Amino acid sequence: MYNRLKVLYQLQLVDDQLDKLEELRGDLPNMVRSLESKINELNTEIETKTTEQKESVERRSQNEEEIEKLKESQKKFKAQLYQVRNNKEYDALTKEIDHSEEQITKLTAENDALADSSKGLSQQVEDIKPKLDELLAELSEKQADLKEIVKANEVEETKLLSDRKKIEDQVKKPDVSVYMRIRKAKKGKAVSTIKRSACSGCHNIVPSQRQLEIRRNARIFTCEYCGRILISQEIAEEVDGAN
Repeated sequence: MYNRLKVLYQLQLVDDQLDKLEELRGDLPNMVRSLESKINELNTEIETKTTEQKESVERRSQNEEEIEKLKESQKKFKAQLYQVRNNKEYDALTKEIDHSEEQITKLTAENDALADSSKGLSQQVEDIKPKLDELLAELSEKQADLKEIVKANEVEETKLLSDRKKIEDQVKKPDVSVYMRIRKAKKGKAVSTIKRSACSGCHNIVPSQRQLEIRRNARIFTCEYCGRILISQEIAEEVDGAN
């Protein structure tokens, strides 16, 4: 059990150093992710509007073809009016002519609406492009800043990650799960020591009896206030001394 507690504390110390390197990056990683998300949204919006515009043009083209066919039919029906032999044939032809005219009017109105829509979509795309260019420029700047910070600490971070991997390999899987759960809930700090009879994480006093139990290093104890894993001063001094 002593070793289990020891490696958990070692893991926390390495994570503390990695957290400090992460802090040097500030909010840059979040800003980069946010900008990338906004850029993806605008690109999707442009793609959607461009597709709608293309479909509008295709629909207008189909309507134009249909209008031409209807006009041709009208010519034939009007020519046939001079050859009718009775009112029944005349009425049938005029009905066809009127129906064709209605269809032409309907398709023409639809094309006018599609043309207005297409023009509106084009304008919307043009309005989006400057915003997209602005975000791309900002993203490039933030990525360059982040890259510079990462590069400055690359050697140290690589070593720490390597050390962390070696330590984590020594930690039992259930302990890793508990550690990571607490670490996530407590913003990075999963393991605390006892300083002046208090938990170093939340600064609440640890009862004397519990302190005695913790000093035995016989099992894993957590702070009854903050839930962090508590490590005896003996283990902390040994690990800190080795570092």
